[in-house]
Amino acid sequence: MISRERVRKALSHQTPDRVPIDFGGFQTGIHRRAYEALLKHLGLREEIAILDAVQQLAKPSEAVLERFRVDTRYVLAHGPEGFDGTIRENRRDGRLWHDLTDEFGVVWSMPDDGGLYMDISHHPLATASTADLADYPWPDGSDASRFTGVRDHTARLRRETPYALVTGIGGVVYEYCWYLRGLERWFMDTVENPDFCAALLDRTLAYWLDYMTGFLGEIGDLVDVIMIGDDLTGQHGPLFSPAFYRKVVKPRQKKLVQHIKSLTHARVWYHTCGNCVEYIPDLLDNGVDILNPVQTSAAGMDPVMLKQRFGRDMVFWGGGCDAQHILPFGTPEEVREQVRRNMEVFKPGGGYIFNGIHNIQADVPPENVVALFDAAYEYGSYARRASCVMRDASGDNPARDAIRTAQDE
Repeated sequence: MISRERVRKALSHQTPDRVPIDFGGFQTGIHRRAYEALLKHLGLREEIAILDAVQQLAKPSEAVLERFRVDTRYVLAHGPEGFDGTIRENRRDGRLWHDLTDEFGVVWSMPDDGGLYMDISHHPLATASTADLADYPWPDGSDASRFTGVRDHTARLRRETPYALVTGIGGVVYEYCWYLRGLERWFMDTVENPDFCAALLDRTLAYWLDYMTGFLGEIGDLVDVIMIGDDLTGQHGPLFSPAFYRKVVKPRQKKLVQHIKSLTHARVWYHTCGNCVEYIPDLLDNGVDILNPVQTSAAGMDPVMLKQRFGRDMVFWGGGCDAQHILPFGTPEEVREQVRRNMEVFKPGGGYIFNGIHNIQADVPPENVVALFDAAYEYGSYARRASCVMRDASGDNPARDAIRTAQDE
């Protein structure tokens, strides 16, 4: 079975020959420092390309993707003509900084002396009023120059490779509001000034509607998965009022998802970290097909519960190994064991694509990275007897206690 067919079966809640493996995206990638260590461990020499400067993600080479039997490849748009995305060096407060100004005017910065990622150093709408939004220099999502060459590249991958094709992250309707405004100010706005929030969300939504129209007009018939996302939750639950989400944010997210689905038959992936159980029914109602990263170490994100409650309707993409504790600090044997346990829960009946949980961070040992993907290949085979039985229509689930016992052993 080729990779594309394997992924499509899993996305259709059918059983492929093995669980598909993903690696190398904006939420399923690897920090450049961890990638440097991985290359050394694998005995590979290559020049490291940066996929995402803000997160400091490396772009895995074909040699690495093939070593880990990865079934996906990513296709990306780029900045429009006239956009200067140069990372500039500036000195402030006695330190050398690397600064990047994105299309929206948000400034991302990282210190030269030991920084791991870029953080926001300037929120351009921090003091703006609703009236100010009309005069702000918003980027043009419909600028066709950002898609130049994308169709030819995507068509070549479709024609010459067996892989499922996934887009880079887009559709960041809600998060970009706090990038522009500042997180604390934005959360205060949701209570004190919801009309401002609605007006700002309309601006970011308009950009992404235009962007998706152009992007999917080029490649909508060639890709398998469209990635969008906004972090709605943290370790213990919602980051802001669920009532505000449902009244103000959700209608705009739903409009974007439905717009995407009017342009392509590709499945829609939604990324939110944390304990997002409360919002899964909302995401399904929006039209979302796939949930990522499935942060099983967050409170309430029990794999058995997730599979039982939502596994018939939602594809889980991620959830492979606890990225907060086991992957960075455990042994390779502990990584393998958690992959085995989670795989046995998530894989029955299809509807599961393997990845760790979010990006592999800078301090993850290369031995654990190898263990992660090798275990996924070994335990992902559907020739292995699955130990998880989905809850039947009567609500009975005789395997639940057995699964919990196996996970505790």
